[in-house]
Amino acid sequence: MTKILIADTLDKEAVSELQKVPGFEVAVKTGLSEAELVQVIPEFEVAVVRSATRITRPVIEAGKNLKLLIRAGIGLDNIDVAAAKEKGIEVANTPAATSISVAEHTLGLMLGAVRHHGPANLSMKQHKWEKKAFTGTELYGKTLGIIGFGRIGKEVAKRALAFGMKVLAYDVIQISTDLPVNQVSLEELVKQSDVITLHLPKTPKPVLGEAEFAMMKDGVVVVNVARGGVVDEKALLQALNSGKVKAAALDVFEKEPPEDFTLIDHPRVTATPHLGAAAEEGQKRAGLEVVRILKEKFARA
Repeated sequence: MTKILIADTLDKEAVSELQKVPGFEVAVKTGLSEAELVQVIPEFEVAVVRSATRITRPVIEAGKNLKLLIRAGIGLDNIDVAAAKEKGIEVANTPAATSISVAEHTLGLMLGAVRHHGPANLSMKQHKWEKKAFTGTELYGKTLGIIGFGRIGKEVAKRALAFGMKVLAYDVIQISTDLPVNQVSLEELVKQSDVITLHLPKTPKPVLGEAEFAMMKDGVVVVNVARGGVVDEKALLQALNSGKVKAAALDVFEKEPPEDFTLIDHPRVTATPHLGAAAEEGQKRAGLEVVRILKEKFARA
C-alpha cells in the first residue's frame, strides 16, 4: 500500500482519481504547520503540496518512509530539494500545467497597469466619475522585455505578439523558438523595453535592482508574476517615487503574505495575492499531472 499525503488543496477530480487507484491510500490533511507535518509525515511515502505548505529539512528528516515529494505547480521554492536529495527522496513538479494560467494573468496585469483598471475600479466603487484622471496607453507598438524565456515566457510572448508588441527576451541559455522574438542581453532589454515582465525561478539576488532601474526608460512598466525577490522591492519603490517606473503590477512578494504594505499601497501599484497559477483549468491540469506521476511510479499493473 502506497500512502499519499495531500498537504495542500488539490483539484477534486485529481484526488478522486487517486483514491480509485488500487494500492493507493490517500489522506488529505491541509493547513498543517511544520511541527504538525513532522508528526504525521513518518507514515507516508509521498507528500503532495502546492505553494502553501513548506517541506523543510526537519519534515524531510522525519519522513523515514518518504520516497517522493511532488509540487503541483512550477517552482520548488517551498521544498528543501537539497535535503531531499541527501535522503534519496525524489522531487517532482508540474511545470507545464499552469503556464497558460500564469501567462494570461500576466497580460491581465499588464493591461490593468497601462489602462489603470485597479484605481479606476476603486474610484467607481466610491461613486466617482473620474474619466479624465485615468487616461492610459496602448500596448500596441510597445516593446515588451521578457526576462526568463521558458514555458511561461513563451506563452506571454505569443499573447504579446497578438497585441502587436515587439518582444525582446533575455535568458541565461540560448533561446529556441519560432516566434519573432529577439534575444538580447539583460542590459539591452532593460534599456529598450517599455514594459518589462519577469518569468524565472527565484534567484540568489534580485535581477532588477537599483542599477537596472537606473538604465530603464522613463515611464517603464514593470510586471512580476515570477517569484518574490527577483525584483528589489526597495529599489522598485524608489523608482516609482521618482517617476522612472510609471506603474508596477505585482503578483509575488519577498515576504508572503506581506508584512510591510508600503510598496503595495503605492497609488501606481496593482497587486494580487500570488494568483498567477490560480485558474481552475490550470489547477485541474496540475492535479491530473500529479495523478500521472504517481501512477507511473507506484501503481500496480
